[in-house]
Amino acid sequence: MAVPKRKKSKMRVRQRRGQVKAELAQVQACPNCGAMRRDHRVCPACGMYNGRQVLTVTAE
Repeated sequence: MAVPKRKKSKMRVRQRRGQVKAELAQVQACPNCGAMRRDHRVCPACGMYNGRQVLTVTAE
């Protein structure tokens, strides 16, 4: 089994971990109702996707 010759420095470890970031979700307005929705997902407000009714959404 391979064993590292020397311990990795804190700087090297932190430089590698500094590249890992959380991405913001891409949102856009729904063309049917105008509510904000994520790209390539069904609109949670009206249930439309790609010009078709996919989900039936009940009014509260």
